Amino acid sequence: MSRKLARALAVRPAHEESELLKQASPTPAAGLESAPHLWAFFRGGFVPLRDANVSVMTHALNYGTAVFEGIRAYWNADEGQLYAIDLLPHFQRIIRSARLLFMSVPYTAEQMAQATIELLRRDGLQEDAYVRPLIFKSSELIGVRLHNLDADFTIFAIPFGKYIDTESGVRAQVSSWRRTDDNAIPARAKITGAYVNSALAKSEAQLNGFDEAIVLTQDGHVSEGSAENLFIVRDGILITPPVTDNVLEGITRRRLMSVANDLGVSVVERSIDRTELYSADEVFLCGTGAQVSPVIEVDRRTIGEGRPGPVTSRLSRTYFDAVRGRLDTYRSWLTPVY
Repeated sequence: MSRKLARALAVRPAHEESELLKQASPTPAAGLESAPHLWAFFRGGFVPLRDANVSVMTHALNYGTAVFEGIRAYWNADEGQLYAIDLLPHFQRIIRSARLLFMSVPYTAEQMAQATIELLRRDGLQEDAYVRPLIFKSSELIGVRLHNLDADFTIFAIPFGKYIDTESGVRAQVSSWRRTDDNAIPARAKITGAYVNSALAKSEAQLNGFDEAIVLTQDGHVSEGSAENLFIVRDGILITPPVTDNVLEGITRRRLMSVANDLGVSVVERSIDRTELYSADEVFLCGTGAQVSPVIEVDRRTIGEGRPGPVTSRLSRTYFDAVRGRLDTYRSWLTPVY
């Protein structure tokens, strides 16, 4: 561990000084105004989140040259424990993403995970939380390039509820915006600038009266949701696009495929045609933010019986029990915070 990180981790405020933060609504709208006592790991140390600021000249702000992760932490009230989910896989992925943009930082995945646990302890949250790590081009200059630029690493966390509906189901629209190609902006890396593509699709769908967007590849196959991986169910078989169809190599996606195998549900990775969405027995989206979100309608066509289907429901129940520490089989996913 670097000396700077070790010094930062060595200083911890007393637990009783941490303020319990209550989320005002089930939507992910929590910000500094509702959580003024949160912390950030920033420039090698822990600072109040309100003080973790960058210059308007920061390269990442001007050109989208940063990579990020989204990590959930789930509160188990019965155990009085907050469980962070898949810390190492997320930090291993952010390091891989950073390499694409010629970025490196002096922290290993294990050190990033340790800093995250310390951050959550300082925050003192006793509710579900969302952790945002970011590696970004920190040089303050004008000029479009990736080489010969400094990089920095930061983490913050906020109270966080549902990103999209995980219970009654969502209504989706196939977007007119296509997913960016691997030879343009690689979808397998979580590059901040690439999420303009997601935002265009999401806003189009919501302004058209839908909850979520589904995007296609350049050749017209189903890729994923605006920022979620996608599965369909046909005749009891779980089908998801391959990683070569410009999808994020999702950690939740991989976990759900493993859970499906444990439940005896066959999983197939193959390209999916647009019209297969309409004829599917079930459709659902998944991801750290989306969790497991049933899709009950696509392009005003009802999916199945218009409610979450049996395969989706089984996967969802198992997943939510797993991330809250209720299933010993999946304890390896979890890191206790307290």
